[in-house]
Amino acid sequence: MSEHDLWQGVLYVHLLAMAFFVGGQLVFGIAVVPVLRGDPDRERMRAIGRRFGYGSLIALGLLIVTGWALASHYDRFGSSTLQWKLALVGLVVTLTLLHLRWPKMHALQAAILLASLVIVWLGLELAG
Repeated sequence: MSEHDLWQGVLYVHLLAMAFFVGGQLVFGIAVVPVLRGDPDRERMRAIGRRFGYGSLIALGLLIVTGWALASHYDRFGSSTLQWKLALVGLVVTLTLLHLRWPKMHALQAAILLASLVIVWLGLELAG
């Protein structure tokens, strides 16, 4: 395996984790919550939310580790775009922890999604 292949693999894991984290938020907010909101069995929605929450935490951890590795390898820590992205990552981590504590505060989920979409945009700027 070449060094190029290794870094392509790190980028692949980073993008896969991003797809799970952001894509899952979109699916959960657009499809799962509206369909199950009126369901009298609230435990089903809670179980889905918990499972997605744990998966999101794993994805977030992978994003941080692989993102740090990529930024280090490509010497991007001096980039103002990366600095904004890192600040938003800190915000998303904080909001995610708050959302785990207060899951009924839907504004937190909306803020996480919005910040996550901006992070994806900034990531595209860095890659370009």
